Amino acid sequence: MTTSYDAEFMYAREAETMPRAALWDLQVERLRWTLNRAYDHVPHYKRAFDKAGVRPDCLNTLNDLQHFPFTVKTDLRDNYPFDIFATPVGDLARLHASSGTTGKPTVVGYTAGDLDRWSDLAARSLAAAGARPHDIVHNAYGYGLFTGGLGAHCGAERLGCVVVPISGGGTERQVTLLKDFNPAILCATPSYALNIAEVAENMGVDMATLPLRRGFFGAEPWSEGMRAELDQRLGIKSVDVYGLSEIMGPGVACECDVARDGLHGWEDHFLFEIIDPDTLESLPMGESGELVITSLTKEAMPMIRYRTRDITRLTDEPCACGRTHLRIKRVTGRDDDMMIIRGVNVFPSQIESVLVGLDGLAPHYLIRLFKDGPLDAIALDVELCPDVPEDDKTLAAKAADVRHHIKSIIGVTCQVTAKRSGELPRSEGKAVRVVDTRV
Repeated sequence: MTTSYDAEFMYAREAETMPRAALWDLQVERLRWTLNRAYDHVPHYKRAFDKAGVRPDCLNTLNDLQHFPFTVKTDLRDNYPFDIFATPVGDLARLHASSGTTGKPTVVGYTAGDLDRWSDLAARSLAAAGARPHDIVHNAYGYGLFTGGLGAHCGAERLGCVVVPISGGGTERQVTLLKDFNPAILCATPSYALNIAEVAENMGVDMATLPLRRGFFGAEPWSEGMRAELDQRLGIKSVDVYGLSEIMGPGVACECDVARDGLHGWEDHFLFEIIDPDTLESLPMGESGELVITSLTKEAMPMIRYRTRDITRLTDEPCACGRTHLRIKRVTGRDDDMMIIRGVNVFPSQIESVLVGLDGLAPHYLIRLFKDGPLDAIALDVELCPDVPEDDKTLAAKAADVRHHIKSIIGVTCQVTAKRSGELPRSEGKAVRVVDTRV
């Protein structure tokens, strides 16, 4: 007997393996609809299009999109709370919002149709990651206004999974339920998954012996070194998922568990571009720059050329899984997170890639930015593994070793403080990796 999900899954696989020519035709059709909806129903877009001298009927091919203006996060905040919507707020089905820690929160709205498509795409992403109907999914993403928890939850339900909606926090209880409920899939930020692994070890629970087989990890940049650490400590395949609230939430793109070599961007619902963040010129396939996304099917809140600030590159090389959608290579950082230390551009993820796997170091760190006279300087706190001696001599030697590796591999000099096991704070959601004390 064919279940409702089996039918949907067959449709999704058909969409994921479309010939490129058919996919381009679909994108043009949906892009025209999106541009018209934005221009006709969102005053911000009408003003922006008119200022740029373009109208929806200017678009004849996908290349014509480069003539349309970008959308940035301040546009959403300037139209707070609901003026960026193309649907009256009373006709929406749900509202989400960012924390607003750097100003007004970013508010996003969804129609019932938007939520239905989001569930489909989150289910498609989970399936690509290796989840299957009837799997138990332990969802440790935060629920509430953050899109991670409900996005993964609804996608897992759409896939036909059994969801454990535990959210973040209460890590010892998380470990107990992982041991007792025997889920196949763990959904979390990679930093919190690492916290779970560490607490499990302290509780005497060998996570690698449990039925858990996949980690559905996202919401923050993470390195290949972190993937290897999570795979080994949890006994799983860690798969990267990408999404941001302004575009939809988790499920905009996801790695397949076959290759784990770039996130398949779901091109039947989104257009992906790479631009030079300084010149704003479009870059060719394969070159690194800032990811720009245009929605193709969103009703409540169409996004036209949204600047994500995430640094990555695109590839259209064939994937072993057979999907034809292009892949977004691992996000290395955000251009607004880039640190310039004495003329050297540094991303936090570069530092993580050096630290994770260094002998005697736990995969926990904190970057501190400060002023050294007129210049920006960087300090780094690292932590020893529990089985490493914690005397002052060992701490000093490990700090010197880390300082040498950072200098030789990245090219910056930083102050390093090695701390004893357990001294650095642990994450229960998105990790705070950088503390900026510059005035």
